[in-house]
Amino acid sequence: MLFTDIIGLPHLKNHLTTTADRGRIPHAQLFVGNSGSGVLPMAIAYAQYILCQNKNGDNLESDSCNSKFKNLSHPDLHFAFPVAINTDVKKNPVSDHFMKPWRDFVQNTPYGSLFDWYKTIEIENKQGLLSKYEAQDISRKLSLKAYEGGFKVMIIWGADKMNIPTANKLLKLIEEPPEKTLFILITDEEDSIIQTILSRCQVLHFPPLGEADISNYLIKTNQLDPNKAQKIAHQADGNLNKALHLLNKNEDDAQFEAWFIDWVRTAFRAKGNKKAINPLLDWSEEIAKVGRETQKRFLEYCLNFFRQALLLNYKATELVYMETQSANFDLEKFAPFVHENNIMQISKALQDAMYHIERNGNPKIILSDLSMTLTRYLHAKAG
Repeated sequence: MLFTDIIGLPHLKNHLTTTADRGRIPHAQLFVGNSGSGVLPMAIAYAQYILCQNKNGDNLESDSCNSKFKNLSHPDLHFAFPVAINTDVKKNPVSDHFMKPWRDFVQNTPYGSLFDWYKTIEIENKQGLLSKYEAQDISRKLSLKAYEGGFKVMIIWGADKMNIPTANKLLKLIEEPPEKTLFILITDEEDSIIQTILSRCQVLHFPPLGEADISNYLIKTNQLDPNKAQKIAHQADGNLNKALHLLNKNEDDAQFEAWFIDWVRTAFRAKGNKKAINPLLDWSEEIAKVGRETQKRFLEYCLNFFRQALLLNYKATELVYMETQSANFDLEKFAPFVHENNIMQISKALQDAMYHIERNGNPKIILSDLSMTLTRYLHAKAG
């Protein structure tokens, strides 16, 4: 994967190629950003640039080396990513067990999210993990000499999914790696990286992609009408993966919208009606049945929905990109119920619920409490 294959971010490309050209490559780096901003493809392009000794941008010094990156088969490029048991891997899952679907995933959806990856290997109802067995595999691989005598690169995608035993096993290796070994850790949750790991990495933050970059990509790759491409780029909020989901009418978002609208209508019926508690509990129970990753993505969707309603309520229409698919729900009519007297409480309630679900709390209890809490906040009067 070349830097020219990556959308936008010229300042980051220039920074990375310059550090490589000058031989000033930090041995441990943390790329922080949403998957839709290109963190993974950028890491792979950087690894290719270093391993193939490319110079001055994408000047390809070694055709044979660069060709190995077309199917991610370079022997000195290693990956680790969150996994879990599935129908094929029954015990102690590690990344090496999933390399074929991983290569297909990266080649077909390089801007894909962690949840997209979980769906690929059919663990969307579980939580992926970088386990102690993964740490042992990483240590073993990096203890060997580089096949081609240069650098070895270990890309750890979803680094925030390391548990404490994994992080402790890797800490010494990251702090004092073998000669010419480069760690590139990737996360969209910098705060979830334990401090001892974080303090040993040079951090590089990835901003959202520009609307023009996303729009031009959609026009080029999907022959979209420029007006439609611009509309999708605006809705995508700097996330190419989201833009592609919007283009392809992602089924998850349709389900999330249905759940959200069902809750809102139940919440409005709940005012002064004690019998409405049963539908709220039924709503919570329905969502508690799906996997934790789906629950977290739904809560993120709710948080974004409320923020969009707030912007619409305060007439910041140029920042409103959400469009509901339901013909029986009007975002403009809902917007006045989200205001300065409840948005902070709503946001905190949703973030707290995500936090507890992430840490394996009982989803039925968490979501039941959330549904009733949000119902109360939704009935708060504007100032």
